[in-house]
Amino acid sequence: MKIEIWSDFVCPFCYIGKRRLEQSLETFANRNDVTVEFKSYQLDPNAEEKPDQNMYEYLAKTKGIPIEQVKQMTKQIEKQAAEAGLTYCFDTMQHTNTFTAHRLVKYAERHEKGNELTEKLMRAFFTDSQLISDHNTLQSIATDVGLDKEAVASVLRSSDYTRNVKADQEQAREIGVQGVPFFVFNEKYALSGAQPVEVFSQALDQVWQEAQTEKKLQSLNPKGSKTTYCTDEGCCEIDEE
Repeated sequence: MKIEIWSDFVCPFCYIGKRRLEQSLETFANRNDVTVEFKSYQLDPNAEEKPDQNMYEYLAKTKGIPIEQVKQMTKQIEKQAAEAGLTYCFDTMQHTNTFTAHRLVKYAERHEKGNELTEKLMRAFFTDSQLISDHNTLQSIATDVGLDKEAVASVLRSSDYTRNVKADQEQAREIGVQGVPFFVFNEKYALSGAQPVEVFSQALDQVWQEAQTEKKLQSLNPKGSKTTYCTDEGCCEIDEE
């Protein structure tokens, strides 16, 4: 089974949704046959790389609501994150542009480190309050997952993997993604939002069972007709049932 996830590193429900999916996979009998691929999505493509506002000020401005209301909202998000085993620190988070980080993950995927780097970037933003647009920060996080320091520096200085990021964003538009996280199972079923663990578990079971059924070919031979074929034991003619 293949699961594609459109998400952004600064999306609070993306990290929660990621963790809930992982928790559902822990009890999924066929988890070793599941591959997870993250797709690039930007909640705010116009965000500055170096923020001049704290997170509360940023959210108040973008949502058009008072800061006190923002703080109440983020407290609820922090609670949901904690229930998923995550620590969110809205007081010190540094909102920023994530395009470069998405490019870096595309590079990491070539070395089978994309998912690991995605996890590290989300933790860096939500828990460690790091500026994940800063090249030194990105280089440090990337080398922590085993990527070559100089190769990472070269990617950060260039525009490499821009097309890969934009291709994901275009695909999101084509399939109608309007918000993240957005999960696609076997390129056929979609699940949006940070759903409860049990919803992910139900989806895994349903998609898995259907995939097994679809693997069985349906015969197009007319019933009652005769057919001839050969096996390793010889050739014969049989009646179709």
